[in-house]
Amino acid sequence: MRAALYDRHGTVDELYLRTVPVPRPDPGEALVRIRACALNGFDPMMLGGTTGLRVPLPMIPCGDAAGEIADFGPGTDPVEWHAGDRVLLDPVVPGRGMMGEKAHGAAREYVTVPIENLIRIPSGVSFEHAAALPVAYGTALRLVEDRARVRAGETVLILGATGGVGTCCVQLCKRIGARVIATGSAEWKLEKLSELGADHVLSSRDGELVRPVRKIAGRPRYHDPKAGGVDVVVNYIGGDTWADSLKTLRYQGRMVTCGATAGYDPPTDIRYIWSFEQTIMGSDGWTREGLARLLQMVAGGELEPVVHAARPLALIREAMAELIARQVFGKSVLTL
Repeated sequence: MRAALYDRHGTVDELYLRTVPVPRPDPGEALVRIRACALNGFDPMMLGGTTGLRVPLPMIPCGDAAGEIADFGPGTDPVEWHAGDRVLLDPVVPGRGMMGEKAHGAAREYVTVPIENLIRIPSGVSFEHAAALPVAYGTALRLVEDRARVRAGETVLILGATGGVGTCCVQLCKRIGARVIATGSAEWKLEKLSELGADHVLSSRDGELVRPVRKIAGRPRYHDPKAGGVDVVVNYIGGDTWADSLKTLRYQGRMVTCGATAGYDPPTDIRYIWSFEQTIMGSDGWTREGLARLLQMVAGGELEPVVHAARPLALIREAMAELIARQVFGKSVLTL
């Protein structure tokens, strides 16, 4: 089978395609023929070796994948599953870890996973749309609904909203009935955020956040929940945006984070946290139930994954380079 691999950390030049043996499923596992996989923000970091994680090499990238069941391991009782069923894979494999991080990823023609990692793809949902969901959209769903508990009528500030997680946060918040302020670094991305439904878009190029957000949402007032400010900040950027985000929150507002792409140890201002009684919360990953729910939302026309491009696996270098250059809006998908 064809697979994309890298033997050492470095640039996209380390990526190559090779013919490798088809894996054999163990008892309790399924062999899945991959039809589409998707890159995530962590793929360039894993390739570059910047995460601090010990990566088993050679590594196959991509945590997201959708395809068809090809076979089952010996002695496996598949219960409701059959060869040919269309499935989405939950990327976290018990005993192996996250695909593309600790376990080999999905940028290959065949993958073996435990049967419990299979999620049925409803009729009408393409492999490309399904493959866009797990890591980014699953994370966004848990962040917006389970952790931040965004409600209709609230104002939500989403920082760096142009990637997979951000575009889904915009869609989910608008679906709930919230007002969305979204930031991005390029004019063409801001235009796409507006097309996606963001009520207000702000450029992050000059690094200024507090003044433009307060111009839209008003100035927060001490002990006054009805005064200005945003109700929720979605901040997976960290770095210099952290302390400024606190200054945009209304009294008793909430900030939720699922990452720190610009730095995990930012300066902060604890005075805002106590005096405005702010809630800071984390959100980590997704649930299998959440992924199934996302598939139903896509099938019902309630949600459409934002796919920047769908390319053949052979063009993985180009897709990875585009992601590194921050020229992607939404998800970058590879087809097999």
